Amino acid sequence: MYTLRGVAICFAIFFILYSALSAVVILVWRKVWSYGQKHSPRKCSDLLFALRMSPLVIALIVTFALALPSFVIFEPRAADESISPLLPLLAACGIAVVLSGIWKSATALRRISKTLAHWKTGAQVLGRRPAGFDSFVFVLRTPAPAPPLTAAGIVRPSVWLSTAAEPLLTESEWHSALRHELVHVRRRDNLKKLFLRLVAVPGMAGLESAWREITEMAADDGAVSSASEALDLAAAVIKLSRLSSSHPPVELATSLVNSPAEAVSARVTRLLAWSEVRRPARAYSWKYVLFPLATSAALVLTYGNLLVRVHAATEWLVR
Repeated sequence: MYTLRGVAICFAIFFILYSALSAVVILVWRKVWSYGQKHSPRKCSDLLFALRMSPLVIALIVTFALALPSFVIFEPRAADESISPLLPLLAACGIAVVLSGIWKSATALRRISKTLAHWKTGAQVLGRRPAGFDSFVFVLRTPAPAPPLTAAGIVRPSVWLSTAAEPLLTESEWHSALRHELVHVRRRDNLKKLFLRLVAVPGMAGLESAWREITEMAADDGAVSSASEALDLAAAVIKLSRLSSSHPPVELATSLVNSPAEAVSARVTRLLAWSEVRRPARAYSWKYVLFPLATSAALVLTYGNLLVRVHAATEWLVR
């Protein structure tokens, strides 16, 4: 009974925090989006993704760093007390949230696995291009119906070029478009999409759509280093956008032009005005670690008192 009560309290605390913080994110993400647009697309993308994942991260930290230890330390094992009906209800909701996220993630992985298996039929390897300092990505041509140019996969990502798209691109346009997809691979954008499936919550569609659009702009910026390369990428986007409408979006994959027409138009405009676009941002400053360090220090200094207060709060759930 002691163990079951502890498990129920952990899931209940997780559900309360996760739900409340998700509601806060839904209310404030547009303000964060407006603030992020003052910075580079890469930083804006990272900010939106961090905001989207914050309910899960904070809920897990509080549950395992505060709620669980406070229960183990302060809850007597031989306690004979009645349990409020609210506790099992909240615990059941917490379990449902976790299982739902796992199911949606597993479903997305299964779908992309089937899609890649279909694309591999008759596919030809075009080469093996660097995607980082110590990793490589296979570039393949597929005759199967597929988006014009796509980076897919989590553990071993690959770039896929459809046979319908290949004759449309010049060599320089192809290289610029390929670099765009390799930026997605380096930034682990498909893995981030998997995390978004794990934390799927109603009301987050607008935030996730904004993240996908700004991620494409971040990949554009990372793929070009001159005005000519920007023009080549803009040309590739325009040409391949004519093919993308006939192919539905693929889960856990990034496609060069699989975006709403307005988003594609905005990207092309930025690329054509490359000299006026903010260059790719420099590496993050050490100042960005100040807040996490200060928060961690405050948690360590007040940890004992926090455990007492958290246990008092969980007692309300039990009784």
